[in-house]
Amino acid sequence: MDRSHDHPPSPFRRPPDLDALNALSRGNSIETLGIVFTDIGPDHITATMPVDARTRQPYGLLHGGASVLLAETLGSSAGNLCVPDDRICVGIEINANHLRGVRDGVVTGTARPLHVGRSTQVWEIRIEDEAGRLVCISRLTLAVVPRG
Repeated sequence: MDRSHDHPPSPFRRPPDLDALNALSRGNSIETLGIVFTDIGPDHITATMPVDARTRQPYGLLHGGASVLLAETLGSSAGNLCVPDDRICVGIEINANHLRGVRDGVVTGTARPLHVGRSTQVWEIRIEDEAGRLVCISRLTLAVVPRG
């Protein structure tokens, strides 16, 4: 049975490369927070982030700002794989609903496109704990602008 119609075509213009994405993370906030890209599929990018001293707020819970940084990292990275080489994507709006506290372990975020246009993109990012429970749901709007 042909199921090719069950999944929309991939929005990625360039072949996704985990090693290249992780290399771009070196020497910046992505590396500092321990975010590691772990999977790329035809319509998603996934990364993990530890819940530890780098990402906790003073009350011992995963900091909402760390979740937002993970969400924007995922959405922006995915968006940049969808544009020609003379363009880049930059975040212009992000929202996040923090639904569950996490004290330790690892959270996993997955970004999927809601809209991939010529001038804007919208991505949904779901962050889950190790038991697969939703920790944060985020929506990121990106502007597609000239590189340089």
